[in-house]
Amino acid sequence: MELVGSPLTATYAHPRSTPTKFLPAISTMASSYKNRFPYYPLPQSFSLPWMPSTYYKTAAINPTLAPFSKSSQGLMPSKMLPFVSNRTTLFTRYTPDDWYRSNLTNYKESETSRHNAECLRVDTTRMIQDKYQQTKKTQVESTKNLGERVNDIEFWKSELCRELDEMIGETNALTDMKKRLERALAETEAPLQVAQECLLHREKRMGIDLVHDDVEKQLFTEVDVIRSCQERMQRYLDKAKAQLASNRAAQHELERDLVNKQAAHRIDDKCHHLRNTSDGISYYRGVERVDTTISVPESWAKFTDDNILRSQSERAASAKLRDNIENLLVVTANEMWRQFNGVNVAFTNRIAETADAKSKIQTHLAKTLQEIFQIEMNIEAIRKAIRDKGPPLKVAQTRLDERTRRPNVELCRDPAQLRLVNEVHEIDETIQSLQQRLRDAEDTLQMLVHAKSVLEHDLAVKANSLFIDQEKCMGMRKTFPSTARLVGYV
Repeated sequence: MELVGSPLTATYAHPRSTPTKFLPAISTMASSYKNRFPYYPLPQSFSLPWMPSTYYKTAAINPTLAPFSKSSQGLMPSKMLPFVSNRTTLFTRYTPDDWYRSNLTNYKESETSRHNAECLRVDTTRMIQDKYQQTKKTQVESTKNLGERVNDIEFWKSELCRELDEMIGETNALTDMKKRLERALAETEAPLQVAQECLLHREKRMGIDLVHDDVEKQLFTEVDVIRSCQERMQRYLDKAKAQLASNRAAQHELERDLVNKQAAHRIDDKCHHLRNTSDGISYYRGVERVDTTISVPESWAKFTDDNILRSQSERAASAKLRDNIENLLVVTANEMWRQFNGVNVAFTNRIAETADAKSKIQTHLAKTLQEIFQIEMNIEAIRKAIRDKGPPLKVAQTRLDERTRRPNVELCRDPAQLRLVNEVHEIDETIQSLQQRLRDAEDTLQMLVHAKSVLEHDLAVKANSLFIDQEKCMGMRKTFPSTARLVGYV
């Protein structure tokens, strides 16, 4: 049997030993109540709290009766109690009125105790239900907040994964573009070396052919164009390396943030699925007073958003740099090809000019040789003519010498004498004129020989220039890196 005033949920609601002065239980039926005595409420100190121990202490007080005379109705209840009979009889201690009043007091106290106990039980039941609903609601809200937090983490984690994948793809694309740029830069070394060797070979031209012609101008231009392309390629190669470092830094931040998000998601998801019946739950006293947080939701979201924005900015810069490098490779390849073709055209024209000059020199040399042969034949003819005039001169002079031996008057200046004299003079003049013509022919022969020597030297110079331009230079320039190689695809 439960004790009066003890709550059902009390952990110490067990029967206790009955105090020695506790009144015996009486009937609680309505017929046992007596209305002839007025009811006086007990003082505040006598009201029963809900604790059973307090009830025991209160019930141990000796019951007293309030005066029922009219003269004592004006007194305060605190002054009326306790009421002790002044009788000192040896037979009875209380009167019947005391007995009835004691019963009535006990009834009222019992009714008050039951009412208080009932109110306490109802309030306790309502409080337990309210606290249960409040705790359940709080736990549901916490679970909901954890679920929302998990969803937020999943959202940012998916954004990080997507951005990280795009950043990795962009970094790989920029790495491939950098390798293409490096290959293209390496391919420019061969054309530059060819152009420089062509200039060195052309320094070996001789004489008048050592001229600053259009070929040499185009070769110098080609060297300048290739070096300019190399400088631009090297500059963009440095930019690509710096951009790759920025991309990797942004990627590292994304990966670190993603690792943190994954760890937080794992923890919060575990917390989200914890229930009252879950294993592994325990008391951690004072954990609610420990604040290890370093961010708020706004700064937390802003941190990841800043990482993503930084990655997007670096990715956009990387894509723009890739486009610039692609355009640079196309532009430099076209410039080098255009200049290469220009140099080849200049070489072709120069080779044609040199070959034409060589052909003309050969023609003139052939004519000069023919003329030398003719003049040599003419000289021989003149010499023979001079030799042929010797006998007639001898005959005429002999005749004159013989006629000087005629005697006396026979030394006549006859027509024969005159003709012989004239004949000797004519032959002498003829010999003189032939000798002058011989000297002129010999001078002409010397001029022709000198012209032949000049032509032969010029022919050798032209042959040397033609060999340098056509065989050495154009032999090296037969091959040039293809456009695919110049843009770094091979």
